[in-house]
Amino acid sequence: MRAVFRLARLALHLLWGVATVVCTFGFLSLTTQRALKARWSRQLLDTLGVRLRVAGATPGSGLLVANHISWLDIYAINALAPTAFVSKDDVRHWPVIGWFSTRTETIFLERGSRTAAMRTKECLVRALRRRTRVGVYPEGTTTCGDAVLPFHSALFESAIEAGTPVLPVALRYTGRDGKASPAAAYVGETTLWQSLRAIVTASGLTVHVAFLSAVDPAGLDRRQLAHRAHTLIASRLARPGADTAVGIPDDLQGALPSGCLPIDSPSPAPADSQPA
Repeated sequence: MRAVFRLARLALHLLWGVATVVCTFGFLSLTTQRALKARWSRQLLDTLGVRLRVAGATPGSGLLVANHISWLDIYAINALAPTAFVSKDDVRHWPVIGWFSTRTETIFLERGSRTAAMRTKECLVRALRRRTRVGVYPEGTTTCGDAVLPFHSALFESAIEAGTPVLPVALRYTGRDGKASPAAAYVGETTLWQSLRAIVTASGLTVHVAFLSAVDPAGLDRRQLAHRAHTLIASRLARPGADTAVGIPDDLQGALPSGCLPIDSPSPAPADSQPA
């Protein structure tokens, strides 16, 4: 019953998000759009019954790199640090999520040729030079979260060319018992519907977001930069430390116009005591 209720809330939340983007985004500043994206992402996590915990300070502009476990990773990061993510091109065609992505700063990664890769890199460099926070998943695929795959170094070149820092982020998901949970993992042949069902039926699912020390690209080549970011993330996941529940950051909260969304900011730890 709980899962059905969450899925019904999710449908309403998606519809409200569509209405917000269609009716208001064209009239709002980029700062306000990002604040709305942060709040909408927080509410999405709350709707799905996913708690949010954070460690470290919210980063400024730069190339944000994270390990990749789930499609939910984007919304966990956006809830705290609204980011223009680089996404594989087929996400553009996903129902609702793809539509949102094309209208919320997503940079789609073209595949299939060296020319396409060059266009993507140039787009990243331009965005980084505008002091935008751009997010990439350098593993190139999702994992179950039990290990960090080697990082592809190509996209790190954009941080070097733009002269902006690399911002490592470590992500992990735990269950009610505090142990690693595979519920959010979007791997292999898992469909989006199967992933949603696993998330809404999970008990006490929590996403942990750890913002780590920025890496200055000066004097490093792209492989060295990728290796340093990988080491920081893998080390953090090996020793998780204490994370805390958070609300919407004050700078984002203050940017929101009144009446833009239907519900208030969700509580950091939504109740999860009903039987499945």
